[in-house]
Amino acid sequence: MARKTVKDVRRGNSAMLLQSLFFGGPASRNDLCAATGLSPATVSTMTGDLLGDGIVVEAGQVDSDGGRPRVLLRVNPSYGFAIGVDVGETQVRVELFDLEMKELARALYALRSARHDPELVARHILTGVDQVIADSGVSPSQVLGVGVGVPGIVEAGPEALVRAATFGWEAVPLGTMLRAGTPLPLHVDNGAKTMGQAELWFGSGRGAGDAIIVLMGSGVGGTIVIDGKIFRGASRAAGEIGHIKIVGGGRPCRCGGHGCLEAYVGAEAILERAGISADSADEEAALAALVATDSPVLDETADLLGIGLSNLIHLFNPSRIVIGGWAGLMLGPRYLDRIRAATASSTLAPPYESTDITLGRLGPDAVALGAATLVIERLLSEDRLSLLA
Repeated sequence: MARKTVKDVRRGNSAMLLQSLFFGGPASRNDLCAATGLSPATVSTMTGDLLGDGIVVEAGQVDSDGGRPRVLLRVNPSYGFAIGVDVGETQVRVELFDLEMKELARALYALRSARHDPELVARHILTGVDQVIADSGVSPSQVLGVGVGVPGIVEAGPEALVRAATFGWEAVPLGTMLRAGTPLPLHVDNGAKTMGQAELWFGSGRGAGDAIIVLMGSGVGGTIVIDGKIFRGASRAAGEIGHIKIVGGGRPCRCGGHGCLEAYVGAEAILERAGISADSADEEAALAALVATDSPVLDETADLLGIGLSNLIHLFNPSRIVIGGWAGLMLGPRYLDRIRAATASSTLAPPYESTDITLGRLGPDAVALGAATLVIERLLSEDRLSLLA
């Protein structure tokens, strides 16, 4: 193992302080000493550097016990901006955020089931990136990067090869296609994982060391969190919980298999089981109308989802399961108690009793917000701070 240099240590300390301010909010230098374990001298030096770079600013003062008022520091929300993209089955959503994760601009492009061709999706993303920059009025030079959440398995590397059976994509080089149209740094990941990171950072998953975050949209995906970190697996395919089997030889799934969880509790499957035909662009309205009818199909959906969650509890013993995605949040308020009961009836008591099943807090923007965190994650890293040294 290579020995750390003085510069390495300084970058690590700066990253630790920046992360503390980003996640913890405004803090005094004394607060930062307590939060990070760094010495007052180190905190003073490192925060001076961060102030000089403009990435941290002063945020007022608070009284101290008998001494001079303490100056509060915070991340400068206007230091840079991040764009998050949610490539869903019903639309492409592009959003621009400041460093307080406040949305400043949004662009939406509807997708229909027969029009998921890669060139069209890439064109929507690039058009949306230009649109949100123009609408927000920020300088393109201040945009730190673009994060993109997509269905399917995303291979690491500059090409960002996407294998998404639901789109009919097989090794689509989405990263290469997007880089041909923008000079901005790009980060591409599975959309369920970007939603999972958003809930882990800001939402219902915060503070949970071991968690599973379920995205229910047209299909079903998920994020597995172990010891506070997203588990990706040997080929970055961990979390494809929509394809665990819940019915032997059951309904055909879009993946080509049978009896998958997605084939019963994804929005497309729910509507099919209820005898409702809807194009992907109309699924949200159609499911909302179905929920309003108290259809028995939805009771069965809750029961089958409970079986799927039971399998996850037995496999991973999470402390928390978060149900999100537009369909999950549409069903959740009315059916969460039934989902919990169905899960309990299929699960051994000790692991079930240690698992809290709850709804996501971040709404339908969670995938795009999580995609933007791919950019922020880079900003908070030691590698990014080395560029400021």
